[in-house]
Amino acid sequence: ISVLFLIIFPVRNRLREIVGASTNWKDHQQALAERASLSQNLAKSQDELPAKTMKDSAIEAHLPLGTQPALREKYLNYHNSVRFGRILEDLDSLAVLICYSHTWNEELQRSPLSIVTALVDQIDMRQNIIFPDCDIKFTGHVTWVGKTSIEATMHMSQVLFSNVLDATFVMVARDPENKRAAFVNPLKLEGPEEEAIFHQGEVNKTRRVELSTASLLKVAPTAEERTLVHSLFLNTLDTRTVSFRSRVLPPNSMWMEDAKMKGLEICHPQERNIFNRIFGGFLMRKAYELGWANACAFAGGRPTLVAVDDIVFRKPVEIGSLLLLSSQVCYTEGIHIQVRVHTEVLDPLTRQHNTTNVFHFTFRVEKDIPAIVPQSYGESMLYLDGKRHFDETMRSQG
Repeated sequence: ISVLFLIIFPVRNRLREIVGASTNWKDHQQALAERASLSQNLAKSQDELPAKTMKDSAIEAHLPLGTQPALREKYLNYHNSVRFGRILEDLDSLAVLICYSHTWNEELQRSPLSIVTALVDQIDMRQNIIFPDCDIKFTGHVTWVGKTSIEATMHMSQVLFSNVLDATFVMVARDPENKRAAFVNPLKLEGPEEEAIFHQGEVNKTRRVELSTASLLKVAPTAEERTLVHSLFLNTLDTRTVSFRSRVLPPNSMWMEDAKMKGLEICHPQERNIFNRIFGGFLMRKAYELGWANACAFAGGRPTLVAVDDIVFRKPVEIGSLLLLSSQVCYTEGIHIQVRVHTEVLDPLTRQHNTTNVFHFTFRVEKDIPAIVPQSYGESMLYLDGKRHFDETMRSQG
């Protein structure tokens, strides 16, 4: 198999070369103007583009934590493990490069496509710890292709373990100015194994459509979910009064209102991507770290990540934005904690808030934790949404 081998640090530099992005913030407007002229190289239909194989996009990248101690400092956390937020940044960059490898036209010096992250379908942890003194290997390739979207699946391993995590990202292709959708090369399947992989991509797409259609922001809860919400309500009624408003917190529980944590980021040019918006990996790292801190404070102990589920990138975040992050423990079951992180951009001039991302993280702790209890109807919907994501994570992990 022909595989592109890389060290992980040059990945973002390679992406800049592919699209012709500026390395200096002061030159970014000129670079964007130059990219606009690449629109003439876009395909008018997918039929114009040659089919590519999964091997064409196969990439192997190495993160030499064991052999380069100076690099290790950037990835080390105070528990002497690897900062998972940094791994999220690397996965995001790698997913973009995999998709550019699939769409690369050797006759062009620069790609006319703007490939950006649409969503993180799933990241499943296969090991509880990532060792900071062992080199990390990333492998991945395109596993499914639509007309303008691409699914990239990646695996991460270390010397001591064959597999540390599996990740599935969905990327979308846009025109050079990132204003409209653009066609991508179709995928040529070679053999039954690749056909099965592609079929799983179709299954993933169908599942995402079904989950979106059944969203609690669109339709009412199921009969079973309504019964669960009413049971939670009855468990909090004060038996000494005959009142719907008098509520009592059950033993070993915590009101959802008291399980929040918030943060603010000023979005500087240092964190920009190759299209001079805020790097999606940076947003994931900040959301993960806030969610982890919230789970840690809630549980009173160190949580371990189980899975990242259904991260949706709704709007790009511009340089100079005020990014507000809000983390909420929304569901608990046994030793598991489901955390939702909502991010939005605040325009200080108009005071308008616009949602940019929603993140879902599943954590596990090795101790008893309080049950989370909603009070309002809105909190009950958050609780049910968290339960849905937790149940989906448990199903995907077998």
